[in-house]
Amino acid sequence: MSALLLPVVVAGLVLIHPDPSYAARGGRIGGGSFRAPSMPRSSGGYSRSYGGGYSRGYGGGGIGFPFIIPFFGFGSMGGLLGLFALMAIAGVLVNAFRGNGGGGNAMGSYERQEQLSSGPVTLVQLQIGLLASAKALQQDLRQLAATADTSSSSGLQRVLQETTLALLRQPELWVYANVENGSVPFNAAESTFNRLSMTERSKLREELTTNVGGRQTSAGNELQAVGDADATNEFIAVTVLVASRRPVMIKPTDTNEGLRESLRILGSTSSTDLMALEVIWQPDGAGDVLSAEELVTAYPNLQHL
Repeated sequence: MSALLLPVVVAGLVLIHPDPSYAARGGRIGGGSFRAPSMPRSSGGYSRSYGGGYSRGYGGGGIGFPFIIPFFGFGSMGGLLGLFALMAIAGVLVNAFRGNGGGGNAMGSYERQEQLSSGPVTLVQLQIGLLASAKALQQDLRQLAATADTSSSSGLQRVLQETTLALLRQPELWVYANVENGSVPFNAAESTFNRLSMTERSKLREELTTNVGGRQTSAGNELQAVGDADATNEFIAVTVLVASRRPVMIKPTDTNEGLRESLRILGSTSSTDLMALEVIWQPDGAGDVLSAEELVTAYPNLQHL
């Protein structure tokens, strides 16, 4: 198992540290919670309630590949999403194999199956590169950051809906896009989502506008309203990360119509299904620009529409 994981870990370490020298300043809105849904208590001899806490590893014994594999699928995952999902799932498998040596019992096996039944979790990463003449989008996102309640699921659903609507209103400015989605076991979802979030945030030199988990910051005079931009060689990049309790049926796309449909589907995710959300954009600072070369360097998986 260690030999199998080594190339995955090495590749991950190489990819999750992009060079920040090209980074512009940006903004971020997000929040959420990876809590297991409450389970009904049994009338039998022990409790099976997981409400109010995080699901923690599989422990114990009795889990093998035939049991784990049906609970996740790579679907259209590629790039970093697929890599991080593979790393997280490999970690789950390592814990399971370690647990096999610990002499698990029937009760532990039953509890682990209940933990698995709270997943899988669908992860979606949608990225768009727009012409910089879409600077009104930056204003929309800043205004959303100033007013959104990112401490509640309904507030996060509003952020997702308003963000996808703002993007849908700029189709003539779409130039590049990338859509990846897939599902991972519940216990691997939080770590995979966090790795994706950290990777995207590390592409920013600084976060000027933030509203995360109910906490807001703004750099004020460092921000720039609509201004002049090179309409052909400067860009705005927007990343939307979603974790959902239910499958999100979107596919990779290299057409405007496919991207439009993906945005519609993603924006319709219900508040009860939305576990976590990140909206990250750059540039956001006065005088900051993102050239075509910088865009494709920071976001190598983007496809030209």
